[in-house]
Amino acid sequence: MADPLSYRPTDIPIQPGVYRFFNEKNEVIYVGKAINLKSRLGSYFQNNLPEKTYRMVHEADRVDWTIVDSEIKALALEFSWIKQYNPAYNVQFRDDKSYPYLAISLKDQFPRIFITRKSKRPGVKYFGPFTYSWALKNTFDVLLKLFPLRSCTDSNFEKAQKSGRQCLLGDIGKCAAPCVGWVSEDEHRQLAQKLVGFMNAGQGDVLPTLRTEMSLAAQNEEFERAAKFRDQIQSLERVLESTGSALSDTLTADVIALHRDGVHCAGSFFSIRGGSIKGSRSWLLDQKAAIEGTDEITTLFASVYGEANASDIPAEIIVSELPDEKSLLEAWLSSIREKSVEIKVPQRGEKLEILATVKRNAQYALITFVNKRSSDAAFNGRALIELEEGLHLPKPPLRIECFDISNISGTTVVASMVVFEDGVAKKSQYRRFIIDTSTAWDDTRAMHQVLTRRLRRLANERNVDPLEVMEQGGKQERFSYPPQLIIVDGGVPQVNAARRAFDEAGVTDIALCGLAKRLEEVWLPGNPTPVIFPRTSEALYLLQRIRDEAHRFAITFHRSRRSKAMLESTLDDISQLGEVRRKALLTHFGSVAAIRRASVEEIASIPGIGEKIATLVYAHIQISADIGFDAQSGEILEGS
Repeated sequence: MADPLSYRPTDIPIQPGVYRFFNEKNEVIYVGKAINLKSRLGSYFQNNLPEKTYRMVHEADRVDWTIVDSEIKALALEFSWIKQYNPAYNVQFRDDKSYPYLAISLKDQFPRIFITRKSKRPGVKYFGPFTYSWALKNTFDVLLKLFPLRSCTDSNFEKAQKSGRQCLLGDIGKCAAPCVGWVSEDEHRQLAQKLVGFMNAGQGDVLPTLRTEMSLAAQNEEFERAAKFRDQIQSLERVLESTGSALSDTLTADVIALHRDGVHCAGSFFSIRGGSIKGSRSWLLDQKAAIEGTDEITTLFASVYGEANASDIPAEIIVSELPDEKSLLEAWLSSIREKSVEIKVPQRGEKLEILATVKRNAQYALITFVNKRSSDAAFNGRALIELEEGLHLPKPPLRIECFDISNISGTTVVASMVVFEDGVAKKSQYRRFIIDTSTAWDDTRAMHQVLTRRLRRLANERNVDPLEVMEQGGKQERFSYPPQLIIVDGGVPQVNAARRAFDEAGVTDIALCGLAKRLEEVWLPGNPTPVIFPRTSEALYLLQRIRDEAHRFAITFHRSRRSKAMLESTLDDISQLGEVRRKALLTHFGSVAAIRRASVEEIASIPGIGEKIATLVYAHIQISADIGFDAQSGEILEGS
């Protein structure tokens, strides 16, 4: 690790520019811009740097800079270098997949239409990106029938020119065959311009024409031909990504939204032209080593518009939150478009509604990524190794159990135990506990009680010989397998309560920790200071996922217990109901709401109830439904 003072420059200019930090392998590890290079670069060589900035300047071996005329040019160069060098310490949005584009090579003598997933090239007109690749492929065939542009490769085109014979696409009407002179060069270029105009304008007059042709074919009983027109219409509507709703025809804008969940972030982008969604795309934020204080949405602008042409940028860009450098981004985009560009957050109307849709897309992209990562062995293996190192365990905790307590004001207290093996949830081994509150009760005593029961069960089953169990035709229960790590939901009080249960059970070979929600710090027994995992570490992500799963499981059990208790309490007030009849009602309906929705006849159909008792139950349940509760004042309200 280098000493930053060994390469600190002394002759830094005060002009705007872009700077790059290099490591000892001459790799660019960070790119930044500044309106005053001397002031900005000097800040990297001060004391008390944030953690990641400190790590970056100590990993760096040298720094250089490039002077530019203005801050706008500095922003453009920064975006260009980030894309070129992919620096480890820059925040970047990485695409979760490659999206297809419809491309037309207008620079060619005979323009060509094709589908591509490669990066954009000059002289090629791109439409998209499109979410549904299968729909784009289907519509590609339709477009060739409507606009029979050549779609063959250059080598095949030259081969046809030399042989004087068109390919199969020309024979079936999907190519105007300029290779053999069926159309002239000018006619073929005009065909390409018509296709570009159609894609720019949206459905235009093509869809009404196709619908008219379909109706005429159906009237003439040419049903096969009408079905082809129908398929063409459906494909065109799909590929153009029409919203099919109330988006006005005048709406032309790009919409960008972010969705954050803890340390994770995703961005989504919609391109809307003439009221139709022409393309959509999602990115995932890679901030594992990103320098502190980076504005995510500004970085997302670099991903969206880093290679944009003037025609790709609309006059209005709708965002879920304003970037820190809003004015600078507007000036940069306006310089590319050569017209003014406005970035704004909508307050009402259809723009706010479409923004909500884009934000939901970002949320779904993040959910998909998190779900995929939670079952990824590489991520889970890294998390277990980080846990081993961070908690000073003798080996990676391949089996982890987590405990959580759930209650409302000390009533219907329950606990949950969830199990993760190799970083993956084992739901078949989850356990639920009903806490005995007959003695004095609080959260720490409940944790002590449930850990005592768990460790006692573990000790009892450890004394069972597994060979003897197998000889008797049985199998060892997974519940008897000892975990390498037990996690409790809470801080120091919960960890201390769990530690008492460990000491009483004589358990010394299982690690223990608590995860507190406030700052996500990890508490160890007897340690006055918590362990703080980096916010982007896989270990912290795994701990949070396990804790949240234990909380979800406990809440679910608590709700079912509370619902049953409410039902039992309500039925206890009916003197004509004995224990057998109450049990029959509980078994059949299961909740107060279910009985309330039932009719007298449905209640009477239960064996042992009868019409008379059913009428009493129905009347009592309906009366209790009129009793309400004011959550603000605590007052019980009785209805009419």
